[in-house]
Amino acid sequence: MSKNIIVAIDGYSSCGKSTLAKALAKKLHFIYVDSGAMYRAVTLYFLRNQTDLSNHDLIIDALEHIDLNFHSRDYQSHILLNGEEVSEEIRQMPVSENVSKIAAIKEVRQAMVKQQQKMARSKNMVMDGRDIGTTVFPHAQVKLFMTADPKIRAERRYKELLSKGEKVELEEIFENIAHRDYLDTTREESPLVRADDAIILDNTNLSEEQQLDFALEKIKPFLH
Repeated sequence: MSKNIIVAIDGYSSCGKSTLAKALAKKLHFIYVDSGAMYRAVTLYFLRNQTDLSNHDLIIDALEHIDLNFHSRDYQSHILLNGEEVSEEIRQMPVSENVSKIAAIKEVRQAMVKQQQKMARSKNMVMDGRDIGTTVFPHAQVKLFMTADPKIRAERRYKELLSKGEKVELEEIFENIAHRDYLDTTREESPLVRADDAIILDNTNLSEEQQLDFALEKIKPFLH
């Protein structure tokens, strides 16, 4: 096997990027890093501390007080914010409604990209996010760009939140996804775009097993 293989998965929110990334990591025995969880954890910290997003100095100071760590159980990625397990809290609507705005801040992205690149040194890794194949790992061996019909994405997210006991409306989820798509694709710092060499994976009508098989076929040539 070649050393230090990076699989970069980018795409729109609620496309199942992390589901595919986890499945690939488990199948290939790679490290899995959920970059989106990092931005969500930063968002949670900013919300808890009511950080003024218009104050550059306060943002820099806040980032210096944020320590993020991952630990893995059964290929599930759990994130610690300053030593506190926040994997569930970062998936709730207050964070979802603010994460794209905070992830668009230049200083936030620069801090997270530096951490992400450090994680991948001499490790085989699957990482998903918005700018993994364009900014974080532009030389990744395999780049996938995931997309799906917005209505299908909203329905998947709606079912996921309901299963966790959250009281949400489908229309609210649909509007949140549309708003995040707009922010992700129009932000000035590392916008969501498909890398020229990224393979499109539209999973609107694909099962989790089918999209895993598709991705494995694309990675296979690099495993020898």
